[in-house]
Amino acid sequence: MTRATKNSRVRPALRCTVVVLDAGWLKALPGVERLVRKAARAAARRGKSLNVALADDRDVRSLNKRDRKQDKATNVLSYPSGERAFLGDIVLARQTVWREAKQQKKSPADHVAHLVVHGVLHLLGHDHETSDADAERMEALERRILKRLGIADPYAVK
Repeated sequence: MTRATKNSRVRPALRCTVVVLDAGWLKALPGVERLVRKAARAAARRGKSLNVALADDRDVRSLNKRDRKQDKATNVLSYPSGERAFLGDIVLARQTVWREAKQQKKSPADHVAHLVVHGVLHLLGHDHETSDADAERMEALERRILKRLGIADPYAVK
């Protein structure tokens, strides 16, 4: 899908490659690949590309230990590429995502979409760990993107 801009140039839609490393994703959430692409496209600019890996907790724990020195699974990891056109890679951990969705009383689909948006924003250079102000800006952006997708505020207290 492409769209003409003011000066008649055509920019291709965001290319989001989804790699299923854990088949449990496909059983637990049919249509997950389409959901991931939709969330990524809502968060990133046209003409860019990124990869999203749907993994399990074991694989994400291994990556988190290697790359962040934290020996535990986490919901999402982002690996910015530093390139202009290719934003980087995002990895989601199925069991952690499902456990969090249940604990937070969210649908797994909404939680997956939120984590993809969150990961894409990291690839774009946003950060929530540096300062409270940065965290507030990133969360506000997530809320706006998710609202466009019809997803409730993930930070609202229930």
